[in-house]
Formats: sequence, structure tokens, C-alpha cells
Amino acid sequence: MKGLKQLFDFYINSSIHVALSVCSLTYMTMIEYHLQLEMDLIWFLLFASITGYNFVKYFGLAKFHHRSLATWLKYIQIFSFLCFIALVYFTMQLQSKTLLYVLGLGVITFLYAIPLLPKNYFLDQSKNLRAISGLKVYVIAFVWSVTTVLLPIVNQDHAFEFDLLLTFSQRFLLVLVLMLPFEIRDMNYDSLKLGTIPQQIGVQNTKLIGTVLILIIIGMEVFKDYYLVSHMLVLFLIMTVMLCLLWGSTIQQKAYYSSFWVESVPILWLGLSVLVD
Repeated sequence: MKGLKQLFDFYINSSIHVALSVCSLTYMTMIEYHLQLEMDLIWFLLFASITGYNFVKYFGLAKFHHRSLATWLKYIQIFSFLCFIALVYFTMQLQSKTLLYVLGLGVITFLYAIPLLPKNYFLDQSKNLRAISGLKVYVIAFVWSVTTVLLPIVNQDHAFEFDLLLTFSQRFLLVLVLMLPFEIRDMNYDSLKLGTIPQQIGVQNTKLIGTVLILIIIGMEVFKDYYLVSHMLVLFLIMTVMLCLLWGSTIQQKAYYSSFWVESVPILWLGLSVLVD
């Protein structure tokens, strides 16, 4: 059992689970817009997500403790390096116009982790995008939305249309709601200078805001030119699951509540969508 737990912890801590969530949402876009299943793009996003997330999460640890890294972090570093090699290969399989979007996302990810802004920017000595008060969740939601909605559209030269704008907006709000249980969990650990949503308005109001966003996501689906009743029912079910997870989130969460169960929502959504498609 100890070995299985260690394996599961590696699965979570090495960002494989969150990367599968990114791939699931991308696959959802391909299903919704009847795009060809492009495995090169899926593999690219899998390895890019693992590499990017591990870079953001462990850059500081590796920088300041490189001579005394814990064994688990060394394994994650090796794994991330192998994923980076695979990432380079699959990057070369993408269209050149897609690479322009990827470059932009890469710059945002770099600025999110690396301190490049001037000292005392927004009255904070931290100088990366992550440290700017109130900005964190919106940066993450934007990057996920571009990655999972626009990249598959651009890579297959699909026309931009009104429905696409609605899907992009839905995806942005979806990621915001998925981030709220994490922000609630981290209230005791986040610096007050981060200005997270629960820090600004409290846990109860955060849940109310998340509920409103879920209702907006459902409402947007009705305004699309083309949608299936079966997909609408799946969306409603997934939003219900998200609502339960949101209202069940507390500051004192169980270990895997957010990092596994909340991040499993996109994977569950894909599974149900494939079943009814």
C-alpha cells in the first residue's frame, strides 16, 4: 500500500493529473467543433503542461536547494526533463501559426514563475506575474482557455465564429471556478499580498460567486447556434458536480480534495461526452 501511495503522490506532484485535465478540455473542443482528433497536439499539450507546471511549482525549490533536493523532487526533475525532450519533438509537429500562440503562452508561463518586473511593483518585492495582487487566477484561466480552445481551432484552420467566443468564455469561467477550492484551501498559507478571491471577499462569498459563474456557464450554452441536448445534459451534470465540490471545499481540506477530485472534473466531462457522442 505504501508503494501505491508513493506512486499516486508522484502522479499528482509531477503534474500528470493536471496535464490530463488540460488534454481532456482540448479533446472536448475537438468534439464540440467536430475537429479531427489530432494526437500530435494532445501529446504536445500533455508534455507542455507537465513541463510548464513543474517549472512553475519547483523552480524556487530547485534554485535554492539544488544540493540537497529531496529524492521525490529529483525524480520529478528527471521526469520533467524527459517530458521536455518529448515536448521539443511534438512542438515540431505543429503548424507554424499554432507555434505563435504557443510562444505567447510560453512567455506568459515564464513571466508567471520568473521575477522580471521592477522591485516594489504594486508595492511588492516579488516581481513575477504570480505575485501581482489578484492576478493569479485570471492568468491561469486565460492560459487554459487559449490552450484548450484556440490551439486546436488554429492548428486545424477551423473558422472563428460566435460559438467559439462563447466556448472560450465558458472555459475561462470554468477554470476560474475550478481554481476557487484551491484558493480556499490555501487561505492560511497564501500571503495577503496575493489578494486571492477568498482573501478579498471571504469563503462564503467566494462560493456564491462561483455558483453565479456556474449558472452563467450553463446559460451561455443556450445561446450557441448549434448544440445537442445530450451534450447540454452532460454539461448540466458536470456543473452540478463542480457546484458540489465548490460548496464542499473548506480551508481544512483533505489531502487530495482539490489536487485530485477537483482537477478530475475535466476528465470526467470528457468521459461522459465520449459516451454520449
